[in-house]
Amino acid sequence: MTNHLDGASTHRSGRDPAGTVCLQFMGGGRMGEALFAGLIASGAEQAETIVVVEPLAVRRDELRTAHPGLVVSDAPVSAPTVVAVKPQDVRAAVGAAVGAGATRVLSVAAGVTLSALESAAGGGVAVVRAMPNTPALVGAGVAAIAPGSEAGDDTMAWAEGILGAVGDVVRVSEPQLDAVTGLSGSGPAYVFLVAEALIDAGVAEGLPRPIAERLAVGTLRGAGIMLAESGQGAAELRAAVTSPGGTTAAGLRALEARAVRAALGEAVAAATARSRELGTVRP
Repeated sequence: MTNHLDGASTHRSGRDPAGTVCLQFMGGGRMGEALFAGLIASGAEQAETIVVVEPLAVRRDELRTAHPGLVVSDAPVSAPTVVAVKPQDVRAAVGAAVGAGATRVLSVAAGVTLSALESAAGGGVAVVRAMPNTPALVGAGVAAIAPGSEAGDDTMAWAEGILGAVGDVVRVSEPQLDAVTGLSGSGPAYVFLVAEALIDAGVAEGLPRPIAERLAVGTLRGAGIMLAESGQGAAELRAAVTSPGGTTAAGLRALEARAVRAALGEAVAAATARSRELGTVRP
């Protein structure tokens, strides 16, 4: 059984010849909604191709209103492919989806290992584990994916197609997912903290808060675009805006004196270590 995301078919109606839904999301929270909304907005899927399994009636109503044509259910239906979202009940959700006919699973549930997912899915099911981040909610995420023992290139390409609808995707081995969590999974919070600090610093130097916020946010946005599109590395771009004896050099000396570089390294290391802990204690 195939669907148009795996490159083997183009059923634009979103249903296979037997009339079943092609792609099922186990959980209709913010990350799940970001993923299926991205697929719909990009044209990779139509709303009618997707079913979202959501236990909360209020949330089901919200999803139906926000995404006309979307199939929303309180229990799994027959579908060949599944995206599992919520970590607290992911194993039960995967087992139920496989019992309803799923043969391929993409999990974005934090801390749930491939071993646990494959145990819940049983033999013959291809499993991919992913770590996205919250900028996926605005179509600017970055995610890493790792294959299970039965996930081949076609399954990895399928997973990339889903996550690629809301950002960039890289392939890693599962042990590297903890470092991915520490860097890009938790990374948006580090950037938001930097933004808070810059805004407060601008206010302390006499700027009205709305102006300080606009300048800080614009600076972070512009610097990010330069990093992504200039073809130059971070060190090269930093050097290019740092004139000897100038204002930027003075600011960078203050940051280095406060060991900001080391502090960011420690933040990534601490988040990575916590990710490893969560992966070992989760039932």
